[in-house]
Amino acid sequence: MRRILIVGAGQAGLQLGLSLHAEGYDVTIMSARTPEEIRSGWPTSTQAMFDLALNTERAYQLNHWEDRAPRIQGLHVALSAPPGELALEVLARLDRPGQSTDQRLKMARWLEDAENAGLEVLYQTVSTQDLDELTALGRYDLTIVAAGKGDLVAAFDRDPQRSPNTVPQRGLAVAYVNGLAPDPKWPEPHVGFHALPGLGELFVIPALTGTGPCDILFWEAVPGGPLDAWAGVHHRMDPAQHLRITLDLIRQYLPWVHDRAGAVELTDARATLHGRYTPTVRRPVAQLPGGGLAFGLADVVVANDPLTGQGSNTAAKAAYHYLRAILQRGDQPFDEQWMTGVFESFWTSHGQAVTAWTNAFLAPLPPHVQQALGAAAGNDVVARRFANGFSDPNDFFDWLMEPEKSAVYLAEAGAI
Repeated sequence: MRRILIVGAGQAGLQLGLSLHAEGYDVTIMSARTPEEIRSGWPTSTQAMFDLALNTERAYQLNHWEDRAPRIQGLHVALSAPPGELALEVLARLDRPGQSTDQRLKMARWLEDAENAGLEVLYQTVSTQDLDELTALGRYDLTIVAAGKGDLVAAFDRDPQRSPNTVPQRGLAVAYVNGLAPDPKWPEPHVGFHALPGLGELFVIPALTGTGPCDILFWEAVPGGPLDAWAGVHHRMDPAQHLRITLDLIRQYLPWVHDRAGAVELTDARATLHGRYTPTVRRPVAQLPGGGLAFGLADVVVANDPLTGQGSNTAAKAAYHYLRAILQRGDQPFDEQWMTGVFESFWTSHGQAVTAWTNAFLAPLPPHVQQALGAAAGNDVVARRFANGFSDPNDFFDWLMEPEKSAVYLAEAGAI
């Protein structure tokens, strides 16, 4: 039986570990926090997940919240011109619903699943030196690093050709709330995507948290702009103050959303998150001083800005891609050539598309994309295709990312 060590207990690490165990592998998972510490801690993400990514969980019966989490039916895209003037709206329905489950719920439960299934679960932080010593022991056939935050990421070299950004592109601020009234234009659960060109974006995401169904208010602020109210705040801001700032910005720039927020309150005492990071693609193999190798997974090697809501989707797809590659490897060695090949095949099949799409939407939208969104506002076929690209971003390259392809598609769809 092949032995695999996974350092990191997030979406990718736990999904991969539980799936490998189900396939008969001897898996050890190292987590910096216990289930109770995760469950009672601060949120770590917004994690709106779409059908293709959710299917990777369903394949191994990891979808414990399928019947409890709100079913996200699509996207309400609104482009606004400050101060508080609505310029364009797109109501875009998904073919199959998405869902967002607070990772405090998900990761705590998956760790407990791992313990109950008999996986070895070690609760400790891991430094680069620890990783070096672990790989040098020769105890594991394969060591995977799935801890996308912390010192371990530095063991993986930045890939400059795939990393055009050298500074954070957005300041991020998240609040989990109860009491937000439904959108009168579309009362069903959906993701609200409110763009303020040149300033940032507000996302309103239906989700499930420890207190039940809720909404996530998520500001993405262009650094240095008027929405960047958390700039320079390196400590954990008081949650009540965080919510006040969030709502004040909504009142000023998106009054039609603020009209729904009269009864809003935080879901729990630790319901906020803020920070920023530089979107980066890294090389997939870390060569450690003792001669060992570590294989990077998900955010360790592909860390995009959350603007397009792809973090957890990419992590789930990466976990499934690595799973299939490990199963196909059989008894052959997990050497550097194999690791590089697995990552490159993942990059080609998913990572490249989602990275290019996300980076493109971080910049001012080119005229042909603006035209496509304008067409989607009055054409349900175009609107649906845009929404379903969040499940499979590769499709955007067939019609949205290039001006010529976009013009051809919009003409065929009768949108121009």
